[in-house]
Amino acid sequence: MTRTPRRVPPSVTASAWAVPVMVVGQFALVAGVPVLIALVGTLRRVPDPAVRRAATLVAVTFAVPLTAWLARPDGAPSLSKDMHPGFLALIVAASAVLLMTLHRARRTTA
Repeated sequence: MTRTPRRVPPSVTASAWAVPVMVVGQFALVAGVPVLIALVGTLRRVPDPAVRRAATLVAVTFAVPLTAWLARPDGAPSLSKDMHPGFLALIVAASAVLLMTLHRARRTTA
């Protein structure tokens, strides 16, 4: 019995694309859902350690402003309005790294 290499699930790829689109489109709090989908899907289904590190990087860069927003009693009414533009750039950059590593992982397993 030969094992076929595990491929990158389409849900991980779609979530990796959705994160920067949602954050830039001012839906930062809702972007938590694709962040979780990308992280869990990557950790469970993608054996490449570089992809796992990139997904963890996206989750951490998203968790820092989310935690700061939740911890502040005088924060803005939405995460998008409260997030520093530097964090927005970090989340987009981390998502780009995740997309590049997913592309590389897909090419090497195909």
